Amino acid sequence: MNGWSNNGLWLAGIVASVVLTASVVSLGWLSARRRTMIASSAPSYQLELLDSLYNDSPIVFAVIDRHGRFLDINRDPSEMVGYTKEDMTGQQFATMVDADSLEITGQIFQQTLRGGKCSQEIKIIHKQGHSIDLNIHTSPLVRRKKTIGILVFIQDISDRKRSLERIRYMAYYDDMTGLPNRRFFTNRLEEKLKAAGKNGTRLAVCYMDVDRFKLVNASFGRDFGDMLLLQIAERLTRCLPEPGDLARMEGDEFAACLDHLEDSEDVNRRLDAMMSVLEEPFELSGIPVHITVSFGVAVSEGASADAGTLLKRADTALHRVKENGKNNYMLHSDDMDNIALHKLTIQHEMRRALANNEFILYYQPQYDLASGQIVGLEALIRWMHPERGLVPPGEFIPAAEESGIIVPLGNWVIEEACRQNKAWQDAGMPCIPVSVNLSFRQFTELNLTGKVASILEKTGLKARYLEIEITESMTMDVERASKCLKELTELGVNISIDDFGTGYSSFHYLKSLPIARLKIDRSFVRHIQQDTNDAAIVAAIIAMAHNLQLQVIAEGVETQDQLHFLRSHRCDEMQGYYGSPPLSSANVLELLQEKLNRPALPTYH
Repeated sequence: MNGWSNNGLWLAGIVASVVLTASVVSLGWLSARRRTMIASSAPSYQLELLDSLYNDSPIVFAVIDRHGRFLDINRDPSEMVGYTKEDMTGQQFATMVDADSLEITGQIFQQTLRGGKCSQEIKIIHKQGHSIDLNIHTSPLVRRKKTIGILVFIQDISDRKRSLERIRYMAYYDDMTGLPNRRFFTNRLEEKLKAAGKNGTRLAVCYMDVDRFKLVNASFGRDFGDMLLLQIAERLTRCLPEPGDLARMEGDEFAACLDHLEDSEDVNRRLDAMMSVLEEPFELSGIPVHITVSFGVAVSEGASADAGTLLKRADTALHRVKENGKNNYMLHSDDMDNIALHKLTIQHEMRRALANNEFILYYQPQYDLASGQIVGLEALIRWMHPERGLVPPGEFIPAAEESGIIVPLGNWVIEEACRQNKAWQDAGMPCIPVSVNLSFRQFTELNLTGKVASILEKTGLKARYLEIEITESMTMDVERASKCLKELTELGVNISIDDFGTGYSSFHYLKSLPIARLKIDRSFVRHIQQDTNDAAIVAAIIAMAHNLQLQVIAEGVETQDQLHFLRSHRCDEMQGYYGSPPLSSANVLELLQEKLNRPALPTYH
């Protein structure tokens, strides 16, 4: 049905007077003599026009008497309300009106009978029982200066109302979970803060996200991740007294408002309850999945707090939890703001450092335990800051991962390591591989193999002298990992698993991946002489890896006793301060020249 402007009430009056004449002619309310007079005084085309306006108009016109009964309707209304003209003729208009619209409908009808013209949105009940939205315009039906009824113009606006409601829903609610979104939550939080300020009470804002959620998406797909978020939303909603107290902010991030706090311990009690409901495994397509979550919390202090500030503080606290191991919650403190500012400064300076060539590579030798010879080098990034001097990676790598700078930085590491290795080979040094660590973000980048191939071509290094180290967590999505690693190995690059034993891998998965060797994490090597469990784990990893035809290298070897243990269990290679600390490229050249024709370690006996 064609749209009708709410500002077109004046048009309703004009059309009313026109249609009134047509309706009078059609209904035969006047005497035959009077009809004859009208017909004789009006040109025939005018009468035809009036009759056409009434009978053929796409707009529904209804004539209602002073008692609210339908006298006539210009067209079949069944498509709109479910009732036919015959059903409605003689019936009270009020019997169709929704209870919520009865009072206002009665008022506009009375106003119209007093000579007014009205426009109003009302709800009526469809014959099938559901409500529909109508826009009605009313004009008095006058005969001999006396109002004898009402002419009603009726427009179905249900579709338009639904569209507006949908637009409003999309503006304030998350489409997937049905939870309030950031805008709704922020507005509601402002209201709650004002109320808390007046009442002298406090509230807390909790910012939460799922630990390693990107890994879930990368491993099982986004549909799997969406199912997980839906179940998380359902569980968290049960922990809160009001539905609007929980919102999905974006991605895997949720926010909750905890108001009417009794004391400082009340925050801890409520957070413990929220973490507790998420500890039970989630059933996703028949697979039980355990997750951990991290919460950042900010508590309102006085009437000066605003929603934006509280959310920012809670987000800052969340990032602090992430940096300290995840699976926990922290309340915001002022020193966190200083840390956050420092992190932003670091991220800004890293972008500048990348452009100004402030990053350098150090290399730690890797030794064959049987021959004692240097058989490889691991490239380790350092930052030569113009003011602070040499900055260790632990101070800037987390910020690089978080900001995304890790991708261009990681690509630079690969290219620089390849360039340097080729330079050593051109200087007559032994042809040994250099290994570089690949970040998770790099691993998920499109065309990783193409980028590596381009670097090898640019530097002139043969692919077999480049080894890429990935972490166990990157192999969780076995299908994707297998495809990516196969492409790299077809290029000629070797692959190793770094920090083995600390992640999620199993030998069952590893046998399906094109892996050349495992690196036993230093945390197991550190106490192999004192801790029988660590010793047993290291021995088992070596034995099982050899059964799969994999080489094994132990990281973090610092003592002769550790070296003897590894040799006695037939570990292939070692890396650590017992052999050499990380060295600058110039010092590596000196070491390679010095050890060119003799073992760098005591030989195996």
